[in-house]
Amino acid sequence: MLTSRQLVLRVTIPFALGYFLSYVFRTVNAVIAPELIGELQLSSSSLGLLTSAYFLTFAFNQLPLGVLLDRYGPRRVEAALLVVAACGALVFARAESLSGLVAGRALIGLGVSACLMAAFKAFVLWYPAARLPLVNGVQMAAGGLGALCATVPVQSALQYLDWRQLFLLLGVATLAVAALLFKLVPEAPAVGGNVSLAEQVLGLRQVFTNQNFWRIAPWTVASQAAFLSIQGLWSGPWLKDVAGLGEGAAARLLLLIAAAMVAGFLLSGWIAERLARIGISTMAVAAAGMIGFMLMQLLVILQGPVFPAAIWGLWGFFGTSGILPYAALSQSFPKQLAGRVNTGLNLMVFLSAFAAQWGIGVVISFWPVSSSGGYSEAGYQAGFGLMLGLQLLGLVWYLLQSRLRPAAGI
Repeated sequence: MLTSRQLVLRVTIPFALGYFLSYVFRTVNAVIAPELIGELQLSSSSLGLLTSAYFLTFAFNQLPLGVLLDRYGPRRVEAALLVVAACGALVFARAESLSGLVAGRALIGLGVSACLMAAFKAFVLWYPAARLPLVNGVQMAAGGLGALCATVPVQSALQYLDWRQLFLLLGVATLAVAALLFKLVPEAPAVGGNVSLAEQVLGLRQVFTNQNFWRIAPWTVASQAAFLSIQGLWSGPWLKDVAGLGEGAAARLLLLIAAAMVAGFLLSGWIAERLARIGISTMAVAAAGMIGFMLMQLLVILQGPVFPAAIWGLWGFFGTSGILPYAALSQSFPKQLAGRVNTGLNLMVFLSAFAAQWGIGVVISFWPVSSSGGYSEAGYQAGFGLMLGLQLLGLVWYLLQSRLRPAAGI
């Protein structure tokens, strides 16, 4: 059995590095969007499609990924897929057309699709169940640091590199992390190799017919889809077109959002772990945070009197709450199903994030572009308002199902 120090060095840190890179890939388009728009003359819908291609391939790999993680273990699966992500970065860097960029972005999404789920599976195998909210929060904080790195640091790097060279460097870094994972992470204590592939696939049925899963999933999916689609792309153009910020000021505010995300991931996991000791469930903490996230979205849409930095900072902080239901559900299923539970939920989240990121662009395109070339404020309000409405429906469903079918512990 590994000591606490070995767990950190050989399990937590390698998977955190992978997720750090996946979040850089996920959010970097919010900063490089002006360069992409200028070079390829992209419309809002084309920009949304390009960036959301990441989410589509990411989502389609989730169900087979869950089976692979439960059968072969997180170490091998994530290391192999990160090689695919590195190839995607190369394709993206060398693309000369929208289709080439979409192909590269799709490969990146496929390649990093295991970065969070592999970590969650590894943590279930190596850590006590009571520690999962905290250690999951640490993993998510690593992603927040990746989002942070994709703001002002990337903006500064673009003074010396173009976006193509940036993606070549990201590809090299991804290969290095793949090698580190394969070399450093120990084999899991049990990966399900003694269970047939057919039995592994049948385990999905147990997940998707569970009433607790369907009580929690709709609201979680709507919340995460809004968070991922806006934070990963539309927050950057909004700051330019609605708040009137220049590229440097927008990058600094995106940095603030990312820093708030890091704090949110760490504190939400820590708070959930502490409150669980006095009988307050992880899902109750998640619900409070997701309601706070909805309120911040409403303030963004209404453009209230609060300074945008305060609104967006709290938006980033509360937006992280949607990760807590993963831990809540993992605690309510057998360990051998952990990969399929998390990837089942993640499938729905990332398909919805794909639809949301592209769909917001489609909604924005219904309004004419301004004389300065920016997108319409009314278009942003409509697109963001649609996402908020879906979360409200998810909240109502969760409350109704909790009243009709209460479940202890989550």
